[in-house]
Amino acid sequence: MPDEFGHPAVDEMDLSNVLAALSDPLRRKVVTELIAEPTGTERTCASFELPVSKSTCTHHFRVLREAGLILHPNYGNHRGVQLRRKELDERFPGLIGLLAHESPAADQPESR
Repeated sequence: MPDEFGHPAVDEMDLSNVLAALSDPLRRKVVTELIAEPTGTERTCASFELPVSKSTCTHHFRVLREAGLILHPNYGNHRGVQLRRKELDERFPGLIGLLAHESPAADQPESR
């Protein structure tokens, strides 16, 4: 059963939900940016500078939270965003390593 903020327990994390959440490039960007941060780093939603409306950002962060990829506590006037690194490593060993190798440079055409 999800906690008060909607985060699933580790044993409730489902690979199909995680992969569905990561299938969107903007959500994957959020996760890969968090992977690049030191463990325990918490950012604000706005710090990701996603090129979409506020309501669409809310949707993307909800999908990430409900899949179990992020912690997304509500502080009243803002929400934090933190990667659930330990839980993801426990439930899906190697997933973070695979995502860590995906970088913005990999999305760019190779210059010759």
